[in-house]
Amino acid sequence: MSRTTQAPPPRTTESRGAAPTPRRRPASPQWAAWAFLAPVTLYLGLFYAYPLYRNLDLSLRDYTVRSFVQGDAPFTGLDNYRKILDDPTFAPALLHTVVFTAVCLVFQYAIGLALAVFFNQNFRLSATLRALFLVPWLLPLIVSASTWSWMLNSDSGIVNALLSALGIGPVNWLTSPSWSLASVIIANIWIGVPFNLVVLYSGLQSIPSSLYEAAALDGANAWQRFWRITFPLLRPVSAITLLLGLVYTLKVFDIIWIMTKGGPADSSTTFATWSYQLGFGNLLPAFGPGAAVGNLLVVAALVFGLVYVRVQRKQALS
Repeated sequence: MSRTTQAPPPRTTESRGAAPTPRRRPASPQWAAWAFLAPVTLYLGLFYAYPLYRNLDLSLRDYTVRSFVQGDAPFTGLDNYRKILDDPTFAPALLHTVVFTAVCLVFQYAIGLALAVFFNQNFRLSATLRALFLVPWLLPLIVSASTWSWMLNSDSGIVNALLSALGIGPVNWLTSPSWSLASVIIANIWIGVPFNLVVLYSGLQSIPSSLYEAAALDGANAWQRFWRITFPLLRPVSAITLLLGLVYTLKVFDIIWIMTKGGPADSSTTFATWSYQLGFGNLLPAFGPGAAVGNLLVVAALVFGLVYVRVQRKQALS
């Protein structure tokens, strides 16, 4: 029998006692992460952090036109905040801001939710009608506010013309202290409904249709299906919709200023219009008090944002 000879194993550098060749480590991903974060950080710093700092600095100093240019305004601490708290315009402006924000949020959400549920039925022309409802949201605010100013004009407005046709006397929508705030609220509701419609409709699309089919088999009517299925499952989307609407409504300025300029007799003045009037609406601008009013709006939006984050965290843990 022939014997097969086994070849000896190949000799490597390790078998001869030589040190192994070190492997090259891949480059650290931290540099790539910082490279992607740098543009966003720069943008936030230039357009958010720095303006907030400048606004805070304005509210803590006694700025005039000369000192604003030269940058030598004296530090006054919280004197500007004391001035706006003692100002007789503060209480009406606070009340108008609260009423304007609350009423707009309630009606925008309620109408937007009703329209979202209606368009969720997927009937013919549903997409076309949804697109038409987006027109108020797409129009520039100056166009929307000017249109409403014309419609609510006391002498030649179409609204008073319709009221006259119904046998109702004309209403001074924009020039009466009793109606000016209601007029700007109506206009802002009309502008904000499409946003609520779009967001809530997208939330409805994520709800499985099998839940509605199972509820219908159990004998649930349309209202029970809405209250037991639609509304609870829309809570996360509703929360973010209301939060974004709150932040937007708090700072609404264009519509009120174009339609009423906060008047007559400050009957539609909010914190947003009051801040502008103090800073830019007079021959002798009060930059410090105007910035202080603006900071109150920032704090209010921040507080509501923190409340929303806390509520969402509790819901996630429960």
